[in-house]
Amino acid sequence: MTYLYDDPAAFAEDALAGFCELHADAVRRVPGGAVRADRPARPKVAVLPGGGSGHYPAFYGVIGPGFADGAVSGNLFTSPSAQDACSVAAAADSGAGVVFSYGNYAGDVLNFGLAAESLRARGIRADHVVVTDDIASAPPEQAGQRRGIAGDFVVFKILGAAAEEGLDLDEVVRAGRKANAATRTIGTAFSGCTFPGAGAPLFTVPDGQMGLGLGIHGEPGLRDLPLPSAAELAEDFVSRLLAEKPDGAGERVAVVLNGLGSVKHEELFVLWTRIAARLRESGHTPVLPEVGELVTSLDMAGVSLTVTWLDEELERWWSAPAATPAFRRGEPRPEPAAAPVHDAAAELAAPSYAAAPASRKLAEAVLDGLRTVRKALHEAENELGAIDAVAGDGDHGRGMVRGIDAAVAGAESAWRHGAGAGDCLAAAGDEWAARAGGTSGVLWGAGLRAAGEVIGAESGVVDVRVVVDAFADRVATLGGAEPGDKTMVDALEPFRAALTAGKSWAEAAAVAEAAARDTAALTPKKGRARPLAERSVGTPDAGAVSLALIVRALSESSEDSGEGTR
Repeated sequence: MTYLYDDPAAFAEDALAGFCELHADAVRRVPGGAVRADRPARPKVAVLPGGGSGHYPAFYGVIGPGFADGAVSGNLFTSPSAQDACSVAAAADSGAGVVFSYGNYAGDVLNFGLAAESLRARGIRADHVVVTDDIASAPPEQAGQRRGIAGDFVVFKILGAAAEEGLDLDEVVRAGRKANAATRTIGTAFSGCTFPGAGAPLFTVPDGQMGLGLGIHGEPGLRDLPLPSAAELAEDFVSRLLAEKPDGAGERVAVVLNGLGSVKHEELFVLWTRIAARLRESGHTPVLPEVGELVTSLDMAGVSLTVTWLDEELERWWSAPAATPAFRRGEPRPEPAAAPVHDAAAELAAPSYAAAPASRKLAEAVLDGLRTVRKALHEAENELGAIDAVAGDGDHGRGMVRGIDAAVAGAESAWRHGAGAGDCLAAAGDEWAARAGGTSGVLWGAGLRAAGEVIGAESGVVDVRVVVDAFADRVATLGGAEPGDKTMVDALEPFRAALTAGKSWAEAAAVAEAAARDTAALTPKKGRARPLAERSVGTPDAGAVSLALIVRALSESSEDSGEGTR
């Protein structure tokens, strides 16, 4: 369990604040994460790893010369928002562009992709390297769908060294993608991890067994197997990785034996002796191997083994010096640096709105509706988290609560500054996306903004069918999910269809609830639950359940006029 915390919901932010205070000579905190304390004296590509918190020293522990220029840090196991990624990138950019690197998870892909688009529109060159090293999460022919786990560390290190050499953005990206293509990881869990404040771990492993194919976000292994000896586990790990040796690869390898949070270093050393012997027997030479906690999962008891097949170029970058709070190799060459930067947050002018009185009156109903949703989501937080933990990372309830809390605050602020219904709803969406992170944060934020845009700032009456269409279209376009993929869309589309067919809001809400229940029979084709498809069958999708819960709460709080208006 996690023993020390104040507010469990603020644990990730509090940890980042403590890290930045402790290492103030090396890093400085910025909205959304942290960057190096000193800006480079000449332009260099900024390497920015990122993802959810709970993985220290990934991601902000490796900020420093020869490694990362900054890190984007989301809530526990939740991808950071696009706004956070833009904030960190703007602080780290020195004129040569930025490269984001992150594991292959839907929320990270969405948010970092949106951030890169936004940065390019502002004149900052931006690109990305997605890590796909987890061999347990998809077969070789679907390697692009694999998760990123502890192989992150090798890819980030090689990106940082390439950038430190002064290569341009395209060449740094090439280096990172080359490293990812040569990297394979397999892991196993002996017990699950526990969120701060939670009374139980996200999953359990039967006594005398292990969960092979773990994820790093509290996802259980893909299948339970009898607990082996160290020698048996080493043989299993190495055999699985060697079976995926890239065509034409040599015999020199970077190796990372990683502890997930609760396995003692002494245990790792025992396992390493067997792994090293097995690698050498196969004709491979480990190059500067790393054994320790490098990409953790809170207090999960588990281990993973990463192998990267090196050529001359990759070996040079893997072996290059680095100096960070959590990792040091050799002595990086002293570089002239500009004066330390102490950015003061720019004071933003309060937004100015012009809304008709009727729209202002409707905005009060919008605020009441958002507060109703807030109450319902807070009451259902644990239930939604438990559903999500079956085949995911258990963060859906917490993410929805963070999103709706931010949405209510954003809408109330807009209303105080004169906003009408549409602008209040759009502001709610922007704050939801900015504060919640994750896939659901992106989708709910974008959907609410789209709904607000069609409502506008003039009318005091809206056609709910038009509003729901705008919301659903934006979610479908951005998320790319279709009915049957086991996502929120499986409840959203039946809800929309029922309204279109002339059913009342209450009747459509009942349709959405039934559709959400029916997702229990589906196999997930999107998101973190996809690698654990078999475990997911029999449990409804958390996103579909939360959508149905929201439309039901709105139905119960307000009478439906029966004419498609509210």
